[in-house]
Amino acid sequence: MAATKTKTTKKAKPAPEKTEPVKEEAVKTEEKYYATVGRRKNATARVRIYTKKASDENSGEDNALITVNGKDYLSYFQGNEELKNLADSPLKKLKSVNRFKATVKVSGGGIRGQAEAIRHGLSRALVLFDANFAKKLKKSGYLTRDPREKERRKYGLKKARKAPQWAKR
Repeated sequence: MAATKTKTTKKAKPAPEKTEPVKEEAVKTEEKYYATVGRRKNATARVRIYTKKASDENSGEDNALITVNGKDYLSYFQGNEELKNLADSPLKKLKSVNRFKATVKVSGGGIRGQAEAIRHGLSRALVLFDANFAKKLKKSGYLTRDPREKERRKYGLKKARKAPQWAKR
């Protein structure tokens, strides 16, 4: 008996349907903001201020006045009342604490330098919002960048100016 070979045909797989990926549209409503940078020593704060609407103030949720690196500024500067006051002092000076909402991204330096960088950035943003604020903020010294930074170390010295102990012999 001769074995007959039967040809098996492979079933063609249906071509996958070419569908375009569904792009999710951002649900966020774009709010207008004023962005500035504040600096102090090695700290840098990128500040955005938004104007609060009447509907924002009446909502039941507690909106943070200033948000620093994703946290409320009161918890970011926890325990140190002076730094909290430093950060929001430009808003208090202009008596517009409930009028603005700010988001800040701060990096570098110490906690004190960061608070002063936030103050500098907030002041600059408020002047962008209304140039009439400049006179009051300038008089308080909030618009001036404090240029004092750590001096670099020189060769032959232990620190910037501290020399090694001198020996006569």
